[in-house]
Amino acid sequence: MQYVERLKDYLNRFQTYSMNMDFGDILEIVIIAILVYYILAWMKTTRAWTLLKGLVVIGGFMLIAVFMEMKTILWIGEKVLGFAVTALIIVLQPELRKALEELGNKNLFTDFTGKLPFDTRKRAGDGNLSDKSINEIAKACVEMGRVRTGALIVIEQTESLREYARTGIDIDALVTSQLLINIFEKNTPLHDGAVIITGDRVSSATCYLPLSDSLTLSKELGTRHRAGVGISEVTDSVTVIVSEETGKISLAYAGDLITDLSQEKLKSLIRQIVMKEPEEQPKEKAKRPWKGRSKAQG
Repeated sequence: MQYVERLKDYLNRFQTYSMNMDFGDILEIVIIAILVYYILAWMKTTRAWTLLKGLVVIGGFMLIAVFMEMKTILWIGEKVLGFAVTALIIVLQPELRKALEELGNKNLFTDFTGKLPFDTRKRAGDGNLSDKSINEIAKACVEMGRVRTGALIVIEQTESLREYARTGIDIDALVTSQLLINIFEKNTPLHDGAVIITGDRVSSATCYLPLSDSLTLSKELGTRHRAGVGISEVTDSVTVIVSEETGKISLAYAGDLITDLSQEKLKSLIRQIVMKEPEEQPKEKAKRPWKGRSKAQG
């Protein structure tokens, strides 16, 4: 009953405060609510969103510790809090710098007409990848594999790839096999780097991706495959890789790599991951449908 009494006390305090509120207090609440909304909208387009979810879990645990009067945990939390704020600033330094740059380039007054100060919408394309785009991607990969043209195609899902798209050149064009083949054609300005697909549109080309440092990957795999696995380790994106040496098609997702895919198998795997379709062969049950081969195979 001690916790119930404490909760009633908090409610009574809130009721007393609400009865004494004036226009200035209401305006202050509205301003704070708008600021919190825009901060959360910005965070959802960066890696800070994943970090925020972890902080919410820790905050909930600390709240339980307050109600349960866990003095040791509260003492540890109090001592760590000062270091945690500094650590957060260091970890989020790139995101904070980009946010300040965008804030300086935006007109806040005109943006209230419907456009957010931070563009939380996808950079190109709306909605998920369509079946037509999946067919175009698979067709392009087969054609490029046939002539040994290397390719690295990243398909964005729920987690934004905006920070990686910023490293490349804006394209914003409909996904077609001809466009992808032309982008990765050897000795052309856009062939080096990765292509990022958002919705049914190619948003950027020549993008730089983080390399995987996994020791389980085969030493025979080159930079292109390590970049494909690397981006799949830090985001929920789907990456399709065409080997320049062998012409084989691979798919990376959640840190796993499946190699030597046919056109139909590639389309099936993308549909399973992006469209959440069930496996075509229910007898082959697995926790992850994309786990078909060992990481070391290549």
